[in-house]
Amino acid sequence: MTTTTTMRAPKTNPVSADTRQRLIDAAAPLFADKGFQNVTVREICKASNANVAAVNYHFGDKAGLYRAVVTFAIQIMLETNELSQRAGDGLSPEEQLRGFVRVFVSRLTGEGPNAWIHRLMAREMERPTDVLDQVMQQVLKPRIEYLCGVIGAIMRVPPNDPSVMRCVTSLQVQCLVAARPVPKPIAKSLGTGPHDLDTMIDHIVQFSLGGMRAVAAEK
Repeated sequence: MTTTTTMRAPKTNPVSADTRQRLIDAAAPLFADKGFQNVTVREICKASNANVAAVNYHFGDKAGLYRAVVTFAIQIMLETNELSQRAGDGLSPEEQLRGFVRVFVSRLTGEGPNAWIHRLMAREMERPTDVLDQVMQQVLKPRIEYLCGVIGAIMRVPPNDPSVMRCVTSLQVQCLVAARPVPKPIAKSLGTGPHDLDTMIDHIVQFSLGGMRAVAAEK
C-alpha cells in the first residue's frame, strides 16, 4: 500500500507579521530623516514598540531592515511610475509629458504616510548604499525609458539621441526641485506660496517644451 503525504504550507503568525511591518513603518521615516548610518536598532525598536532583538529576528540586521524599507519604497515608486504614465494614455506626446509631470510632482509633494520616500531617495543619492542599483534598475531605468520615448517624439529625434537624455535629466531635476518644500521667507520673496503647485507644474511643462523645441530646432 502506498501512502501519499500532503505537504501543508506553514501558517503565518499574524503577531510576527505585525511586528515585522511595525519595524518597517517605524524605520522608514527614521532612515529618511537621519540616514542609514545615523539610526540605531534600539531607536527603531523603541519607535515600533518592539523587542530590541526583533530586527535581527525578522531581517538579520539593520542592513536587512533597510533593504526591506527600500523594497517597500520601490513598490510605491513603481505605482507612481504607472500612474504618471497612464495619465497620458492615448494623448499627444506633449499631453503625455503634462500628465506625467502633474501626477509625478503631485505624488512627490503629498503629505500622506509615504511622504518619507522622497527624503529617503534624496539621502540614498547623496550617500549611496548597496540598494541604489536596485532602485536604478527597477524604478529609474523604466521611468527614463518612458520619458525618452515621449521627449524623443516631441523633438522628433530618436529616443537614444544624447540631447533627449539631457532633456530628460533637466525635466527630472525640475520636478524634484518643485517637490521640495520652500522655506516661507524664500517663498515670500519669490512671490510664491504653498498653493502654487498647479502654477509650478504648468511652468515646468511650458518651460521644458520650449527648451525641447529650441534644442530640436538647432539640430
